Amino acid sequence: MGTTIRSGRRRGRVAAALGLMGEALITLGLVLALFVGYSLWWTDVVAARAADRQGDRLRQTWSAPAAGTPEAPAPVYEAGDGVGFLHVPAFEKGDRTTLIRMGTSTEVLNEGVAGVYEEPYRSAMPWDAEGNFTMAAHRDGHGAKFHDLDRLSEGDPVVVETRDAWYVYRVAGTLPQTSKYDVGVVAPVPEGSPFTGPGRYLTLTTCTPVYTSRYRMAVWASLVRVDPMDAHRTPPPELR
Repeated sequence: MGTTIRSGRRRGRVAAALGLMGEALITLGLVLALFVGYSLWWTDVVAARAADRQGDRLRQTWSAPAAGTPEAPAPVYEAGDGVGFLHVPAFEKGDRTTLIRMGTSTEVLNEGVAGVYEEPYRSAMPWDAEGNFTMAAHRDGHGAKFHDLDRLSEGDPVVVETRDAWYVYRVAGTLPQTSKYDVGVVAPVPEGSPFTGPGRYLTLTTCTPVYTSRYRMAVWASLVRVDPMDAHRTPPPELR
């Protein structure tokens, strides 16, 4: 009889411990779910608001009279400066226009923008006679502006809008996955791309697979046309 009672008590203690463990695991799961929700939704909301404000400010500066003369040298941009806007028709509707800023630091990219590489190779600018205009953006969270980068395929248009012109590119090649240490993909003549010599190129990079930062993917495009900006900022046919 005594043995049976002691055995029952032990089973009761084990059951209670398992119950507490189960409750702890459920609580942990809820905390993790809230964290994922914060990372993938709330950071998107905050980044979108910040990017919208910055984009509005940039357009306001464009509406002011231009300084200097047409012969004046192109501006030199510092980290954080707004450069223009990236338009990608193949992306989901809400992400087709992205503010472009200098720099690829976490501070810059977390504000829901496409950041221009300053290292290991300083990016060329679209108006340069040759070079590779290179950008990065988050794929998930913080705006996730390049979430749909894997949708791009050869021939798709990508347009860069600046104060004075529309730069129209066509995708020439993609790299679905490479090491995150593969800096050659943003070289002046990007390694692994279809390009074999200097030209006027565009490279877009982001993390892959989704929800990780294990690898990088890259999309390469080449400039096919420059449309001067008119008074109404009429977009090129690729964006209509």
